[in-house]
Amino acid sequence: MRMEENSEITALELKRLIDSGAHVSLIDVREPREYALCHIEGSRLIPLNQIPSKVKELNPEMEYVVYCHVGERSAFAVNYLRRLGFSKARNLKGGIDQWAAKIDPSMPRY
Repeated sequence: MRMEENSEITALELKRLIDSGAHVSLIDVREPREYALCHIEGSRLIPLNQIPSKVKELNPEMEYVVYCHVGERSAFAVNYLRRLGFSKARNLKGGIDQWAAKIDPSMPRY
């Protein structure tokens, strides 16, 4: 899936953003069993199929980083959110798998 300009963020960029104290909301679009296995601290679980019904709970002005296992489901979610005016929504490139590989090697990988 082709992503818009500035619609992706790498694991290292996200870690720097979090460490800088920037206010960014993390949305995990995987399934509950995947979230239970591992997730990024502070993230909110909204499985991909629930995004349309939960979008009214989100603020289009906020910065969101959306992630899944390897970045495919979250790319769909980000494209959907951007079409609805969430211009600051970004996809975590490589998903939680890249987060585990680059940032938190203690995190289970699957």
